[in-house]
Amino acid sequence: MSSKKYFFLILFLLCFHARASFLLVPMDTSQSNHLKAYGITFFSLQNGVKVQWLLNYLGGSFLLENQEFLKKELIIRGISYKEISDVAAAEILSEIESPSKNQTTVLLEKAPKIAVYSPKSNQPWDDAVTLVLQYAEIPYDVIYDKEVLEDKLLLYEWLHLHHEDFTGQYGKFYGAFRSAPWYIEAKVEAEELAKELGYQKVSQEKLAVATKIRDYVYGGGFMFAMCSATDSFDIALAAEGVDICESVFDGDPSDPDYQTKIDFNKTFAFTDFVLERNPVIYEFSSIDMTQKRNILKTEDYFELKEYSAKWDRIPSMLCQNHTLMVKGFMGQTTSFNPTQIKPHVLVMGENKVNGEARYIHGVQGKGMFTFYGGHDPEDYQHRVGDAKTELDLHPNSPGYRLILNNVLFPAAKKQKQKT
Repeated sequence: MSSKKYFFLILFLLCFHARASFLLVPMDTSQSNHLKAYGITFFSLQNGVKVQWLLNYLGGSFLLENQEFLKKELIIRGISYKEISDVAAAEILSEIESPSKNQTTVLLEKAPKIAVYSPKSNQPWDDAVTLVLQYAEIPYDVIYDKEVLEDKLLLYEWLHLHHEDFTGQYGKFYGAFRSAPWYIEAKVEAEELAKELGYQKVSQEKLAVATKIRDYVYGGGFMFAMCSATDSFDIALAAEGVDICESVFDGDPSDPDYQTKIDFNKTFAFTDFVLERNPVIYEFSSIDMTQKRNILKTEDYFELKEYSAKWDRIPSMLCQNHTLMVKGFMGQTTSFNPTQIKPHVLVMGENKVNGEARYIHGVQGKGMFTFYGGHDPEDYQHRVGDAKTELDLHPNSPGYRLILNNVLFPAAKKQKQKT
């Protein structure tokens, strides 16, 4: 350990004046509630108390200042922790910074302001992210098209996209649900909102929203999307100015040559995909692997990649877990065709047996995005009308941990990338 690094280590320990001891929240298999552990970390930051995220140490543990209000919350929320002395903390940090260890520390400084892009009528359990945010007791605001178009995104450091359809095709539910009251009502609401906001078509209004979100990311925002919000977002950007909606969606025919007019330079993650033209087929394009999957539920796992914690901190943070093998789960967009992912995008989680990417990350302008395939990490094949997932039954879910890694990531102290 260099003398400079040791100096800053001691400085970090001395900066805590309340007590000369710490709270270690382990994140390996000894943790009783991984999901709420993220919430207590967020709670600490909300109260102005910085946290050290110990990457690859006991599953990506957290080192908190030993304050009485934090101890009480740890007990109330049922989170495993240990009280350790300042000497013990210094030994842990020194060990982590050893060149022989694939570990490092990341200082979490400030709780990010979180927005969830979702229809106001949706319940928290309609979406895995809102479900786990509520369970972990992490505050968030719900925003939708009006707020995005009014540039309210500038108020937030982190944005989640609900399983939305940005193409104006109403989730491609037409084939199975066109007569269902909920589908008819949702279509009417979307059309009325588009007119209220000054657009003739839902597809035009959703494109305007997608471009605002694109600009938010380019300006330095962090965007996290799951399920159909991943591929439909890129498709909408690529199809800017081209009518890809059949008449059952917008009342007029699509451009007969629309596939040739798709501009893959405009997308975040995907390229060379072919759009699904048939309106009764429940699929947007060749990006998604749902219909091509050939794997049993009992064998459906994807593997997280291991990164150098000291050199590749961003993917290391996003992949922190107590296991490298995560249970697979399905959705409208379950997974991504690896041959249609752009070269600069990191595939952080993949099912090698089935040949599919599940968890990807990339940089756009000054900002970043993460796309996570599937609907609910603890509901293998969620269907319309299914009961909500009870996270009290899954407090150690590796799949949900990946969501919360992304939520916490913007709190990390900005550091220059090593070269």
